[in-house]
Parts: sequence; C-alpha cells; structure tokens
Amino acid sequence: MTAPPTRPTATAAPQTLVTVRVFTQRFSSTPRGARLARHLALHQLHSWGVPHGTEVSETAAVPVAELAANAVTHGRVPGRDFELRLALAPGKLTVDVSDTRGERRPPGPGATGFPPDPAGDAETGRGLVLVAALADRWSVLDRVPVGKTVRAELDLRR
Repeated sequence: MTAPPTRPTATAAPQTLVTVRVFTQRFSSTPRGARLARHLALHQLHSWGVPHGTEVSETAAVPVAELAANAVTHGRVPGRDFELRLALAPGKLTVDVSDTRGERRPPGPGATGFPPDPAGDAETGRGLVLVAALADRWSVLDRVPVGKTVRAELDLRR
C-alpha cells in the first residue's frame, strides 16, 4: 500500500504580540478639569510602568497640560466636556485631547503663522510651541461627530 500524497502546508509566520494600553477620560471644560487631566495622565502612566519624575513622564506631562489648557480656553462649549486619550504602545505614547469646537482649529504643523510670535512679556501663546518642540509628531484632526482632536506623539525609543 502506498501512502497518500502529501500536500504542502503553509506555515504561519511567527507573530509578535503587542500590547497597547489605552486610557480615555472626559473632564469638565474648566481649569480644574485641565489640572485633573494632567494629574490623572501622570498617574496612569505610572500604573503602566512609567514612573513619576522620569524623563518620559515629565515630557508627557507638558503636552497633556498644554493641550488640556487649550481645550478649556479655546475649545470650550458650555455644558460640554473635553476628552483625554492616552495610548501607550511599544516605543510610542500618543496623547489626544478632543473638544467640541471644530470651527476653532489651531494652525497645524507647518501652517503659515506657526509658530506664533507672542510678545516677550505675554503670558499666553506658547502652548503649541511647547507641544511642537517636545512631540516627535503632532497634528489637528477632525473629531466625529463634532469637534477636533489635537494629537501629540512621543517616540519613546530614542
């Protein structure tokens, strides 16, 4: 008796498992809500293994704080919250801050008039300059169903 012919079998390429940790929270569109967003973001990063006071933690705190402050200052709609979303993937942290004022969009990277040139003694106008300086990439995105999202991405493997 002869053996049945063998069929070639496909072998699956080994797949690497990737864990992406995501934190999403809505906050009141107030200065207190912006402060709370920064504190909770740092707490969440710490729980994911990015300890308080480290370079990554301190660097991430600035875009969170500046984007949250911008959301409550320029994106506020009475009775509407803003949203913070953090996504930690291997080698990258993404910070998204969304609000419901889609018509009030900041100039995106490379736009005419960016970075702004605030007066030397001005107390405002430097938030996106800091975000652009610290983030490896940043952008302004449409938010469905309404509003906008400002995204800052930090590469963690430098």
